[in-house]
Amino acid sequence: MATKEEDFKQRFVAVLKDMRTNGPEDQEAMFLIGSLAARLVDGAGQKSWADYKLKMTPAVYDKLLRDFERQGNAFHQEGKKKHAYAVQLLGISLIARTQKDPEVRAGDGLLDEMIGFLIAAYHEALLKEAAKPKH
Repeated sequence: MATKEEDFKQRFVAVLKDMRTNGPEDQEAMFLIGSLAARLVDGAGQKSWADYKLKMTPAVYDKLLRDFERQGNAFHQEGKKKHAYAVQLLGISLIARTQKDPEVRAGDGLLDEMIGFLIAAYHEALLKEAAKPKH
C-alpha cells in the first residue's frame, strides 16, 4: 500500500505533466491560475509565489488549504472545471513545499517558476486593459 507521500508524488507528477502538455493550449485555465496566485501574492505583499509560500505561517497555510479544498469542491459541483483545476494546482504547490522527496522539491521549484510566469502574464494583461482608451 502506498504512503500518502507516494500518493502525493504521483498526483504532483501528473499535475506537472498536465501543465507542460495542456497548459499552453488552455489559456483560460492558465489565466485563472495566474489571477488567483497574483491576488494571494500581491495581497500578502510578497515578490513571488515562491516567497509567498516560504513566508507563510503554519496557520495561514492550514487555512488556505482548507479554503482551497472547500472552494475547489464548490467549483467542481458547479461544473467550473477550470476554476477547480486552478485551485487544485495552487493547493498542490503549497503541499509540495512541505515534502521531503528530492524529486518533488525539484518539481516544486519548476512549478513555482511556471506560476510566477502566469502571475506576470496576469499583471501584464491588467496593464494592457488599463491602458485601453475608455469610451
